Amino acid sequence: MKRFHYLIVSAMVILFDIWTKWLVTARIDLHEAIPVVPNLFQLVHVRNTGAAFGIGANAESQIVPLLLNAGAIGVFCIVVVYALRSAVSDRLLQTGLHLILGGAIGNLLDRFRFGYVVDFLDVYVRMGGREHHWPAFNVADSAICIGIALLFLDMRKKPETETTEAVRA
Repeated sequence: MKRFHYLIVSAMVILFDIWTKWLVTARIDLHEAIPVVPNLFQLVHVRNTGAAFGIGANAESQIVPLLLNAGAIGVFCIVVVYALRSAVSDRLLQTGLHLILGGAIGNLLDRFRFGYVVDFLDVYVRMGGREHHWPAFNVADSAICIGIALLFLDMRKKPETETTEAVRA
């Protein structure tokens, strides 16, 4: 019961991720772009068959999706075990882990249902007739990145001796 509010964090990420991806697929045609902030941010509808940021999306191999799913399930298991073995009172760590967990589940649901992940947030800079795009991403990807940032903050706030002792254990 003490971990219930952290599970709510994961559930909220999953639900918000599913809802936003549904909105995108229902209202934006595949490969369509809708400018939100000119020369900076737009909504797009793309299908990512690769890993984070489209890595491996153009691979022709049938083994790539299996490896991606296996990797996501592995991350899921590691995060769950680490969250259960960590102190429930460590709010920064638990929040970070549950953001990662929610994001991993959100993208894994897409991979199992569709064989790809729906991405729709596109950050870019247009200068001098050239565009520089960050790969499109989604709510689940954002939750994972924020969760990782919280894990790094958590590591930095702990004294060096405590971190060293944890590694030795």
